[in-house]
Amino acid sequence: MSTHRSAAENPRSQPTTRRPRGAVREGLIAAGLELARAGGPDAVVLREATRIVGVVPNAAYRHFADRDELLAAVCEAAMARLGDRMAAEVARVPGERGDGDADAAFGRMAAVGMAYLEFAREEPGLFATAYALPDQHPYAVVGATGPDASPLGQLRAGLDELVEVGLLDAGRRTGIEFPVWSTVHGLAVLLGQGPLRAAPEEDRRMLTDRVLGFIGEGLLTAVAAPDA
Repeated sequence: MSTHRSAAENPRSQPTTRRPRGAVREGLIAAGLELARAGGPDAVVLREATRIVGVVPNAAYRHFADRDELLAAVCEAAMARLGDRMAAEVARVPGERGDGDADAAFGRMAAVGMAYLEFAREEPGLFATAYALPDQHPYAVVGATGPDASPLGQLRAGLDELVEVGLLDAGRRTGIEFPVWSTVHGLAVLLGQGPLRAAPEEDRRMLTDRVLGFIGEGLLTAVAAPDA
């Protein structure tokens, strides 16, 4: 009897299917996003990401030096998801930037804040991960200049448009994105994992309206100069 085995019967003789290098990296980031969505930044683990992608654990180290490097890439991707959500909500506002419509400009500014809060509520794992960048990986978005698709870039674009249509004094524009961002982010944290997380839906809507209204009034109302 012949002991010869055909190629089909011998697994070792089968050609190995290799994923393109970029596909593995992107797959690991996508897997990290799913882990983060379910469990926040602490759930982003190299071994689990490789299991989801279907590659051996050591394969991850060809693309990421360590777990923190994978987490940094996932943080960036989570931040991009937040930016996408904001851009989609802004796009729903009728009209286009540059047409001089003050109501539309204010509506786009409000959409930026509303989208931020909705994302924080609907995607708590991704929201937390977007702000969990390891210390050795700096946030590039904080130093961004000019319009871009990041959350900060879209906030800045909205504020610039308020100046363009005459709703925001140009003299007050510099740096005002940071108190605005801080206020909206603070509400997102309070309603998310903070002391207001159990607030009823009616109270959540009221708080959201009050905070966004407070920001709007602060942007559109000139600050009175103190008496000499």
